[in-house]
Amino acid sequence: MTSLTADDARTFERCMAVGGMAVFPADTVYGLACDPEAKGTVERLYLLKRRTADKPAAVMLFSLELALAALPELGQRTSAALEALLPGAITALLPNPAGRFPLACGADPGTLGLRVPALPPALAALHAVRWPVMQSSANASGGPDARHLDDVPASLREAADLVLDGGELPGTPSTVLDLRAFEATGEWTVTREGAVDTDRLAIALRGL
Repeated sequence: MTSLTADDARTFERCMAVGGMAVFPADTVYGLACDPEAKGTVERLYLLKRRTADKPAAVMLFSLELALAALPELGQRTSAALEALLPGAITALLPNPAGRFPLACGADPGTLGLRVPALPPALAALHAVRWPVMQSSANASGGPDARHLDDVPASLREAADLVLDGGELPGTPSTVLDLRAFEATGEWTVTREGAVDTDRLAIALRGL
């Protein structure tokens, strides 16, 4: 794994702040990132991936503190679940009554996908990024996930305003965990199996 520096993290954040698009390494696979409020860049990202606008993407924040601050309307039980699970290789589907980050929500503005990555030491510099990013896997829609930078399609690397090389990544995408009913009923479901298995989720969420 190739180490990122504090300068890399600052450059990544500046790229987001000016409406750029980046290829970057996460705790799972390589992703594409842009400011979730930058409509033109979001449209460009979707076009490059050949992904329709009605399909949602996740919003990634690089610390749990920032994530909870960005979603103050979350209930106590749901917040406790996030504190038990994150940072981690999980995309949490959350209720979104305030309609936050609508460009990332696809056809369902009432649901928000949230990521807070558990970055290994070599990539930990990104934890200093305070800008929320809309994140999608760095592949063509439906294509294989990118474990190495060279696995990212050349068309995406060439179109990006910034490319960060984190070396070889684990290669398994995040587990998608539906927590939309958790506040009211304590119920949760896995809608995509991934890097975190169901037994670990059950242990973390038990008793909340």
